[in-house]
Amino acid sequence: MSASPTLTTLPATHGTPRTTSFAARFVRHRGAVAGAVVLLLIALLAFGAGWLYPTNPLRIVGAPEIWPFESWRYPLGTDSMGRDIAALIAHGARATLLIGLVAATAATLIGVSIGAAAAWSGGWVDEVLMRVTELFQIIPNVVFVLTVVSVLGPHIEAITLAVGLVSWPPIARLTRAEFLSFKEREFVQASRAVGMSPLRIVAAEILPNALPPVIVMASLVVAGAILYESVVSFLGLGDPNIASWGRLVGEGRSLIRSSWYICAVPGVAIMLAVLSLNLVGDGLNDALNPKLQKR
Repeated sequence: MSASPTLTTLPATHGTPRTTSFAARFVRHRGAVAGAVVLLLIALLAFGAGWLYPTNPLRIVGAPEIWPFESWRYPLGTDSMGRDIAALIAHGARATLLIGLVAATAATLIGVSIGAAAAWSGGWVDEVLMRVTELFQIIPNVVFVLTVVSVLGPHIEAITLAVGLVSWPPIARLTRAEFLSFKEREFVQASRAVGMSPLRIVAAEILPNALPPVIVMASLVVAGAILYESVVSFLGLGDPNIASWGRLVGEGRSLIRSSWYICAVPGVAIMLAVLSLNLVGDGLNDALNPKLQKR
């Protein structure tokens, strides 16, 4: 009588997946986490500015040049006109983030559209679009922004438009390079073979694969937009009806020897915002880079 065969049951494995999640890869970058926390605090300050300081931040509330921590009513002091610097910082965060995010969004839309069209079409379309991109790149960015603002007027809309117009060329070139690397891949050829339209191939197949480095670039564009807005406001071409970090720095530069805190406080705010965005960009690069997903 033959022995019945025995079945060996293998224990179920519950090991970790080969690729970790985006959040896990991002959290491993401590600098990116710190930058994200700082950005969250700035965003909360911007959203809560109207609740913390419901009155007009540009109005005079006390004696001029009260130093920080001298009065509990004005924890960051007052400027040369007697305006509360804390209120200006809070409301200025709203304007600064708004200009940075809107300008970066516009630049990303323009850059992705032009870069995708150039790479997909090729030929003379690619040549024309890339020459236009190079034309915008050879113009000094600050000069271009100041020219646009001078022509259109010192309004927040004009500043946002000018910053967006100088920020899209790097995104366009990056998008074009990514599209060229995916254009001849097997999955694109298969999509063509099954009769998918070019627009659907670009939007549903290539664009999702090309977006990760573009997202990283867009985060850096936000940082650049904040710096451009600060330069414009520093030079006196900012919107006079809104509070701005760069405007506060510009107005306090004449008192830098006697009341240097007027420049230092908004300067530190600008530095923290830009540094945080760069750290978040580094974290996004590590989290979205497919070469690092298996580590």
